[in-house]
Amino acid sequence: MTEPVSETHPHENDPGAARLIVLSDGIYAIAMTLLVINVAIPAHLDDAAFHKALSDALPSLGAFALSFTLIAGFWRDHRRILTALPTETAVITRLTLLGLGLVALLPFPTALLAEYASQPETVALYAVAMAAIHAVHATLLLLTQRQVHPSPTSSAAAARRRFTAQLGSSVLIFGVSVPLAFVSTEAAMWFWLTLIPAHYILGHHPRRLPPQ
Repeated sequence: MTEPVSETHPHENDPGAARLIVLSDGIYAIAMTLLVINVAIPAHLDDAAFHKALSDALPSLGAFALSFTLIAGFWRDHRRILTALPTETAVITRLTLLGLGLVALLPFPTALLAEYASQPETVALYAVAMAAIHAVHATLLLLTQRQVHPSPTSSAAAARRRFTAQLGSSVLIFGVSVPLAFVSTEAAMWFWLTLIPAHYILGHHPRRLPPQ
């Protein structure tokens, strides 16, 4: 959904940044794997019970597909951010760990969404988690903009600003869906689909975003 931040890999000379990438890959892999735990059908069912259990598992499959897609996008974005960083700092490390903690927590709101999608608190919690992770990534980009691209007029810097704008739109969309969930949970979840056109427009708009 987002564009590359940099084609270079300055972290290769920074063991701390490289370790952050390895840790991130591991946590993302575990979180994506744990999502499937809630998708299960009991053994030794007769035909009628099997078909009912299969039907009952559809919400879990839908929640799994949604969260897996979003986490895969988080992983791709997170890796692009980290591989572009010139060096590791305490602030970057803390923000990265905060984002990873939120990612590791995602199987919990995903399980709630599969079982209690009609409850506004469930949809709001899921949206808050998604908005928070996008906010962490956007903050990382903003804090390291000048380190990665000293020239604000370069095409790479402009692409990075579009990337930041896309993440900001995700924070806004998930944030708006939180109060919307208490009006209509279905409307809030359908509202998440506006991520697709928002990211497309911000990523392909010909007008250059102003330097940050």
